[in-house]
Amino acid sequence: MARTVIPFGPQHPVLPEPLHLTLTVEDEIVKEAIPKLGYVHRGLEKLAEIRDHTQMIQIVERVCGICSTLHAMCYCQGIEALMNVEVPPRAKFLRVIWAEMHRMHSHLLWLGLFADAFGFESLFMQFWRIRERIMDLQEATSGNRVIVSVNCVGGVKRDIDAEMEKWILDTMKIVEREVLQLKSTIMDDFTVKRRTVGIGVLSKEKAYEMGAAGPTLRASGIAQDMRQTGYAAYSELNFEPVVETDGDCYARTVCRFNEVFQAIDLIREAFAKLPQSELAVKAKGLPNGEVVSRVEQPRGECLYYLKGTGSKYLDRVRIRTPTFANIPPLLEMLPGCDLADVPVLILTIDPCISCTER
Repeated sequence: MARTVIPFGPQHPVLPEPLHLTLTVEDEIVKEAIPKLGYVHRGLEKLAEIRDHTQMIQIVERVCGICSTLHAMCYCQGIEALMNVEVPPRAKFLRVIWAEMHRMHSHLLWLGLFADAFGFESLFMQFWRIRERIMDLQEATSGNRVIVSVNCVGGVKRDIDAEMEKWILDTMKIVEREVLQLKSTIMDDFTVKRRTVGIGVLSKEKAYEMGAAGPTLRASGIAQDMRQTGYAAYSELNFEPVVETDGDCYARTVCRFNEVFQAIDLIREAFAKLPQSELAVKAKGLPNGEVVSRVEQPRGECLYYLKGTGSKYLDRVRIRTPTFANIPPLLEMLPGCDLADVPVLILTIDPCISCTER
């Protein structure tokens, strides 16, 4: 039977960013997928040589706008480890609150794009309408809707007062109710299930072997989440990873949907336990040594390797983002699926190419 080679991307209606795959198909069945990366290159890691370690916070926040506060948190935690800085308790809890708001708006954005991939444009608008509530909270608490620049070496730059806390908690009730109203449409619809159940299956063994991260990993039955390490204030919160076992496109959808509600619970608990303390401490000295810092972004584990030599400029900044980790599992899932299922399958790893290529 004749084989056909089809280019998928870098421009495609379902892709928000340029990802290029060369697909080999046989009778509409994908037999092989080869990625071509490198369309986005901004030299962010090279900038570490000419921007000092405090200026780099603003740069890493722009690796990816959707998880800007988590990039900054991961970077700052690494610098704090190099400089032996102990972050105040209140700052740790505030970091959790902003991180979970980021997780919510990222997952709601993805759920909207996922609905749009099926042609459910009304559902797409509903998810994004709910997401606007989270964006409003981010703007009110940080000054910006997307780039939430609140982290600094030694703590955070902003506080959340009692009035703002009440607004956030009231909004959480509204978001919880409105997302719950959409559950049957995204979870029980025949079309959604027909296009996701049993498609793009990644077994537990393959997920572990190929180094999958985030919901892509947890949807295959592995309860691994960097928040389990207890960074920031997660060690003081009741946290258990959201896990599904089927490993297909549907399981990855359920995993992200349920993580929205988990983020709401974590924000409520963080406010209930929010201690009184200063927001930041002054860091003394300069970063010296090597460190690996890890956080759980909406897409999975983000890893920063930082190397300082006692000057204000870092010797090395290396970033490993979750989408980079999820590309090998994606190439494992694609062979055997119908060509028509490729866009939805790719979307279920929630690819972020600006994160992957720097």
